[in-house]
Amino acid sequence: MTIVDELDQREYTLRLAALRTEHGDLDASINALINIGTGDQIMMMRLKKRKLRLRDEIQMIESRLVPDIIA
Repeated sequence: MTIVDELDQREYTLRLAALRTEHGDLDASINALINIGTGDQIMMMRLKKRKLRLRDEIQMIESRLVPDIIA
């Protein structure tokens, strides 16, 4: 592994941690809205869409960090 690869991996790892934190925060916000029962459906939809985009980005980064296994 080259120095560039190590730097890229470190950046991906930091980004992944930040995305997971934001994903968890969004989950807590969505649950709070559900429990409060404010009925703000537009806000709920926006939060859920953002959470899905984060999940997709998390999966993309995880696939880059895990080496391909050639069978």
